[in-house]
Amino acid sequence: MTTGERIASLRKEHSMTQPMLAEKMNVSQSTVTSWENDRRGVSNEDLRKMSKLFDVSIDYLLGNSDKRHYYSLTDKDYKDVEAILNDAMNGITGKTGVNYFKNGGELTDEDRALLEASMRQTIILAKELAKKKFTPKKYRGSEE
Repeated sequence: MTTGERIASLRKEHSMTQPMLAEKMNVSQSTVTSWENDRRGVSNEDLRKMSKLFDVSIDYLLGNSDKRHYYSLTDKDYKDVEAILNDAMNGITGKTGVNYFKNGGELTDEDRALLEASMRQTIILAKELAKKKFTPKKYRGSEE
């Protein structure tokens, strides 16, 4: 995917029109059109503005990386999340687990699904926060 295609895609993801993006970037609509059609390069300053506006890395905008952030989770990270989640769910749905919250009753399938979804999001967020905090600056690419 080219830089222009990424800009157009991100603009649409954020429900923005070309004139809206032009206004936010302080450029003309024809400049945005030129960027999206890869007829004009994007200045470093405009790349920085866009990366902040769309919350992505400059490397992602330039097509040097498919990861939107240095702290985005990898496939291995998602496998780790599932392993942690399975261990946790097995530990809390047994005889000695969360059942005491329900006065000895069993978790319904709906309650279990909601608990699992909530825990999955919490584990993913914790992994992303850990990557943000503990990734050395030299491995963060063009993100500040």
